[in-house]
Order: sequence, then structure tokens, then C-alpha cells
Amino acid sequence: MKMDLYLATKKSSSQALSLALLMCLSCFGFFMEASAQSAEPVSRVEFDQWMQEISNWGRWGNQDELGTLNLITDEKRKEAATLVRDGTTVSLSLFANKQQDSLNSNPFEHSLSVSTFGGHAVAGDSYSVQYHGFAHSHMDGLPHFAHKGQMYNGFSVDELQPDGSSRLGIHNAYKGIFSRGILIDVPWLRGVDYLEPGTAITSADLEAWEERTGLRVTSGDVLLIRTGRWERVRQLGQWNFVGQAAGSHASVAKWLKQRDVAVLGSDGVSDVMPSGVEGLLNPLHELVLVGLGLPLLDNLDLDALAETAIEKNRWEFLFVGSPLRVQGGTGSPMNPLALF
Repeated sequence: MKMDLYLATKKSSSQALSLALLMCLSCFGFFMEASAQSAEPVSRVEFDQWMQEISNWGRWGNQDELGTLNLITDEKRKEAATLVRDGTTVSLSLFANKQQDSLNSNPFEHSLSVSTFGGHAVAGDSYSVQYHGFAHSHMDGLPHFAHKGQMYNGFSVDELQPDGSSRLGIHNAYKGIFSRGILIDVPWLRGVDYLEPGTAITSADLEAWEERTGLRVTSGDVLLIRTGRWERVRQLGQWNFVGQAAGSHASVAKWLKQRDVAVLGSDGVSDVMPSGVEGLLNPLHELVLVGLGLPLLDNLDLDALAETAIEKNRWEFLFVGSPLRVQGGTGSPMNPLALF
């Protein structure tokens, strides 16, 4: 095809002009395609409808506080354990970020002390962190977001008290997360190092990845979506991540419901920003935490996992992670692992 076009330009200047015009239109089409990657606009009315459509409220009983972690059954755990073949282990957590900057207003605080105890020189530590936000690897529990005064399963925001939430607290996940993990590496799928800030990932991308790899996301899976955030930081430095970040469009919540995903994680905060949803910064957070009862894993480091997956040509693995057992907590710092 390219050779035919090349030969055509030799025949006449008018044909050459036509070819140039076609190339220009092609460039315009590429520009339009790139622009279309930003989040599609969604009204609050439509957003509220989605919340009703995907709702898991009452699915596991009116008093349920586990949400989609119910989907990780004993059988699912046994199947996931068979994915460990050579024992390769990859951490999915960033180092605790102790440096304050525009993105990390609450740096991880660490002080070390040395004392004498029982005749020994003993070293100890004190840790403190406000982990929610855009800098620390952590798990969002179900009390982290609410919708119109209600949290998952209809529990009232009145359950949230200074000493912890009396419902849905992170302590309910004390058994941890032990399931099949799936990495959807969108930059790999598109043949780029990273997604540009503001790029929206849709269910069509997730299904294109399934077709490319031959795998299918199934009930009880832990789904990890890589945008290449940290690779972009390495190449170009930090940027206003809250203003523009690659991530999943809010409509992906409907796909997560269809596939019965148990946990969703990302190297960002899952949401694309700007979100496209009227008046909301993180609508996917609200939909999945409140509507589905689905925990989120934010600010993971998925680059080493991506390298391992490419090297082994394996995109599924055993995922293991456990939050701190804090009564009534809204989430927890985490160091989740992928085992091949």
C-alpha cells in the first residue's frame, strides 16, 4: 500500500497534492483520536443511575461488611495458589515517602531511637503516616467514601467517629487478600512507555488486553491496571498529578460489576483526572467503594511487576496482601506481593 502511494506521487503533481492532503487528514484523525482519550463527560444524574445499576447492597445480606472480598472463596484461593510455579516474588509497594512535596503533603514520619534494655543496646522506631492521597501505597477500605450520606450496604455516615468507623472498618479484612492477580499493562498494550496524563482507560481497553493475551478476568480476581505513572516520572519528572492523571473512566465500574472483580488497584488512584463526571474528582472511587463494596489499592509500584510479566510472558499470578488490623480504620498502608 505504501509503495503504491509512493508510485502514485511520481505520476503528477496533482496526485502528489492529493496524497499530501490525505496525509494531513490522517494526522488530523490521529489528533482527534488522541483527544478522544480524555474522559467522556457524564452528568450527575447519569452517575447516580450507575450507582443504582451496579449496587451490591444486600447481595451478601443486609449486615455484610466485606463487600466483594466475599468473592474470594476458599476454592478461589486454592486455584490462585496453583499459579506459583517458580517462586519469583515482586513487591508492589513504593518505598515509604518521607519527602514533603506538592504531591505528598503528609510525608511518612520515621524516627529511630536507641536505648538499653536488659543489658542490650536496642534500636526501635516510631512511624506515623496519613496515607490516603496520591503518594503512599495503600488500601482504601469501604468506609473511605460515601454517597448521599450512605456508605456500602446502606450504612450511614453517622457510623464514622473520631475513634474509628463502627461499620465496614478495615479490620473486617483481617484474613487478607489471597487470590488470582491480573496485570493489565495499558502502555504495553498500546506500545508506549506510559500513558499521557488525562488519558481515560475504558472497558474497551480492558477487553482489548484480554483479546491480546488470551486471558479473561473472572470472579474474585484482583485487577491491577498500570498506566506507567512512575516511568513518566523517571523520564520527565513529577507533574500536577491531581490536575491530570491517566486512569480508568467511571464507566469501568459497570464492567467490574459484570466480571465480579474483587479488588482493583493501580499505579495511580484508579480514577482518570479530570474525571469527566460533573463535580466529582474521583467518581470511580465512589462507585466501587460505595456501590460495589470493592476495595481499592492506590499508588502501587507496578513497574517491576510489568517487567517480570513481560519476561515470563505471564500476566496472572498469586496476589497476596493484608491491611493492618486496625479496628474501624478506613484503610491501611500495604506492601502487597505478586508471586509467579
